[in-house]
Amino acid sequence: MATQRAESGPTTIDPAEIARFAAMADSWWDPNGQFRPLHRFNPTRLAFLRDRLIAHFRRDAAGLKPFEGLRLLDVGCGGGLLAEPMARLGFAVTGIDATPETIATARIHAEQSRLAIDYRAVPVEDLARSGEMFDVVLAMEIVEHVADLDAFLDATAAVLNPGGMLVVATLNRTTKAYLLAVVGAEYVLRWLPRGTHEWSKFIRPSELAAGLRRNGLRAEEMTGVSYNPLRDSWSLGRDLDVNYMTVATKPAEH
Repeated sequence: MATQRAESGPTTIDPAEIARFAAMADSWWDPNGQFRPLHRFNPTRLAFLRDRLIAHFRRDAAGLKPFEGLRLLDVGCGGGLLAEPMARLGFAVTGIDATPETIATARIHAEQSRLAIDYRAVPVEDLARSGEMFDVVLAMEIVEHVADLDAFLDATAAVLNPGGMLVVATLNRTTKAYLLAVVGAEYVLRWLPRGTHEWSKFIRPSELAAGLRRNGLRAEEMTGVSYNPLRDSWSLGRDLDVNYMTVATKPAEH
């Protein structure tokens, strides 16, 4: 059952998740801190995003700022690990996160990096109600933390321009994902604080595809992301059992 706001309908905000990430807000840009897995994962997902976006928008891959003129929304932006490189590639970036402490960290780092990024401590449904639209929407490692998946997908689809692209990265609800992403990452390797992930909120690819389809979006690609502990590196592949990324598009208006 969806969590309700008295005045404005369903909310995607989970107060427990907000409190958990607020406690880690100062650690976002420490490559050896609590967000080390994201720092290690970042080059792989950035390359994936750049390649798919270049192809979709038919931009010059050799250009320093190939995405100038396009608006990008990073939902659940955290400290800005994706927002900053996307801004450097030419996007006009808006980063949103429901944790004010995290947004404060992101703003400070962007200022230090001399990047103009519009950071806001709001949930995506607020932007959907305001009518703002974007050419690209990123929802990376966030859908497994929201209170209402349907409301989240409704809102992300609503803010995506026709002809635009949505990219979602999340965790599959499998036994393998529980063993690796919860038991392994939180209890054995201690990469993440215990309780960071709740296995019951992981999303099967079929469930995600159905939610996107219900909102008029088409899942064009699903790619698995796997970790090699011997090389301490991430790679793309066909295995969707743990981490996977989904590229979806909204049909252009004619």
